[in-house]
Amino acid sequence: MDIRQLRQFVHLAEGLHFGRASAAGNVSPSALSRSIRQLEKDVGALLFERDNRSVTLTRQGETFLAWARDVLTGWDVVRHTVQEQSGDLQGEVSLYCSVTASYSFLFELLGKLRRDHPRIELKLHTGDPEHAIARVMAGSEDIAIGARPDVLPAGLAFKPITRSRLVFIAPVGKPRPKPREWATIPMILPESGLARQRTDQWFRELGVQPRVYAQVAGNEAIVSMVSLGFGVGVVPEIVLEASPLAGKVRLLQVRPALAPYEVGLFTLEKKLRSPLIRAFWAAKI
Repeated sequence: MDIRQLRQFVHLAEGLHFGRASAAGNVSPSALSRSIRQLEKDVGALLFERDNRSVTLTRQGETFLAWARDVLTGWDVVRHTVQEQSGDLQGEVSLYCSVTASYSFLFELLGKLRRDHPRIELKLHTGDPEHAIARVMAGSEDIAIGARPDVLPAGLAFKPITRSRLVFIAPVGKPRPKPREWATIPMILPESGLARQRTDQWFRELGVQPRVYAQVAGNEAIVSMVSLGFGVGVVPEIVLEASPLAGKVRLLQVRPALAPYEVGLFTLEKKLRSPLIRAFWAAKI
């Protein structure tokens, strides 16, 4: 068993697809299959159930995945510490964020990191910010940018970057609804996450059952639908400021206002032992 073999196993366990895992590990699917069979032989248990159409982790595979991630984290910490001592910090860091966050924060963050540590490579994934914490907790990403929840999960570290209001938006020209009108207004809301939780709480305190027209994954899509006149939406103000459609919607001043977002970096506390992760943590935005 070696480090490369463990990385191949983790790639397959996370994606459950031999083609993508072999591409990520720079090996052929047949070589990956042989590596997994050898690993299962060494462990003495079946780690994957597989047929011609699907791959799934066994219960033993799930247990082994948690161990493999810990081993790889420890290996990276030792390797990067030695590099740091030699003055040549290098390696790969995976980062997850929304499209908005990628151009709101990453230019400044990565510009400073690139200047101080030019040999650090970044593997960037973008998607719904509501998945940020789950991806870090699962070990799929080293770092993520997202909104801090009211209760931070155990073992998760958070570094604030900025605060952003959570705002109601409506098409240009639409007047602010009166309290009795909120029950009839079509609402375009996030499918889940912090913004949805706070919006649902706002309506409960108002004593109104909202008329949900659409539940959307991704804040940018909410701005688009509101600009087209489909209803009223709720988004972080930072998303609105960066949107090319900002001029086609207007803010609705509501009372009480929704609690603001605190946006920042997430990583596992144990990963802060790694000089690479600490380099991100030390960068000021």
